[in-house]
Amino acid sequence: MAKHKQLNRILAHLVLLLGAAAMILPFVWMVLTSFKSVTESTSMNPFIFVPKTWRAENYLEVWRQNNFLILYWNTFAMMALRVLCAVMFSAMAAYAFARLRFPGRDFCFSLVLFQMMVPTQIFIIPQYLMVDALGMRNTIFALLFPGLVSAFGTFLLRQFFMGLPKELEEAAKIDGCNIGQTFARIMLPLVRSGLVALGIFTALFSFKDLMWPMIVNTSSDAATLSSALAKIQSAFAVDYPELMAASVLAIWPMLLIYILFQRQFIEGIATSGGKL
Repeated sequence: MAKHKQLNRILAHLVLLLGAAAMILPFVWMVLTSFKSVTESTSMNPFIFVPKTWRAENYLEVWRQNNFLILYWNTFAMMALRVLCAVMFSAMAAYAFARLRFPGRDFCFSLVLFQMMVPTQIFIIPQYLMVDALGMRNTIFALLFPGLVSAFGTFLLRQFFMGLPKELEEAAKIDGCNIGQTFARIMLPLVRSGLVALGIFTALFSFKDLMWPMIVNTSSDAATLSSALAKIQSAFAVDYPELMAASVLAIWPMLLIYILFQRQFIEGIATSGGKL
């Protein structure tokens, strides 16, 4: 019996190792390709995996052609503002839908759920027209605009607020707290894991957002990392070493953030999965 359990444990670890290798291999290939020449990167020889000559010129050329400092600033400013707005507005809306009673509450929440079921591409044209009418194209506000309100965040945090006992609100009311004080001082700190999960999801979705930045920002001074990577590729030829070098430069800040906040990432995602 003990040998059977040990064998199952070994097999489970082997499967996990194979899965980890399948996840890590594309990143290893990307880093190695970023140091290759164009000939090596397009070679059909399967044994040319490690570059014969390590070419750091690919990074220098990509950095020269693209102002990565501006790209970093635009991308992380967009992420920070989207996270702030999504967490703040979604928390207030979720608390109202979960704990307050007012006419039309269920109908309004049904509209939120309906918005989640509709593809986001449907909203691109009206959002673009609104940003253009405000004269805010090619600005950070234009990048932030679709993330001002999050239907997913409202739904997610509502589940957290609904799981809190009513006695907390009753005790706060007895102590003289109004609705705003009850929300900010009592209820909001208790859903911290949900706020962290929403912040994580919003940051990831914002970092990967490609279509909206390419539509609303035509100036290179307002580009993001994702839109800049898309424009590196030519319609007739692709310089894979430079493209991979640009990809490495684009993802290392997110990898660093993940390493620093790995515990919060795992806790937030695990908790949100348990609540949903």
